[in-house]
Amino acid sequence: MRKIERALISVTDKTGVGELAKALQEMGVEIISTGGTARVIREAGVPVKDVSEVTGFPEMLDGRVKTLHPKIHGGLLFLRDKEEHVRQIEAQGIQPIDLVVVNLYAFEKTVASGADLETAVENIDIGGPTLLRAAAKNFKYVTVIVDPADYERVLAEMRAHGGATTLRTRFELARKVFETTWRYDRAIAEYLAGVSLPES
Repeated sequence: MRKIERALISVTDKTGVGELAKALQEMGVEIISTGGTARVIREAGVPVKDVSEVTGFPEMLDGRVKTLHPKIHGGLLFLRDKEEHVRQIEAQGIQPIDLVVVNLYAFEKTVASGADLETAVENIDIGGPTLLRAAAKNFKYVTVIVDPADYERVLAEMRAHGGATTLRTRFELARKVFETTWRYDRAIAEYLAGVSLPES
């Protein structure tokens, strides 16, 4: 088991995120984050590095592009025991990301409120599912949390294992990610199926 050293946290539901960040800081974990999440973490007194500091690019297009960058996804997806992968990320100045904490824009809640199509489309999360799927795909090495209810489980395991999580936990959390993104995409598809647009 490898100790978690860097975490990326970017959440819509900010329940408990300040406490999570504090606990991670106490275990020596460096935290990178975006926008409103970074603000909440700073307000909790925890140092945080903005994603833009990692990527070298600002958040763009009204927040549509934040985390879609090789310095983020390379840090998630490389195989830690594959020498060529390690060589490539080191050559590109990419640092590993060991923990991802992300939950998604509230699409279903938005459409249930009667929002128009433009508003609904703006609440289709792109970066969030991409981060979650990348982390979940590499569950052999990366821990991923999509549900605040799992914060304490992961923290307790880290405390018990010198800052690391078990493969079984990483696998179970990854499976939960794919269940979540499947439901999310289904909700979007079902909503769009009910939209009629003029031909022009």
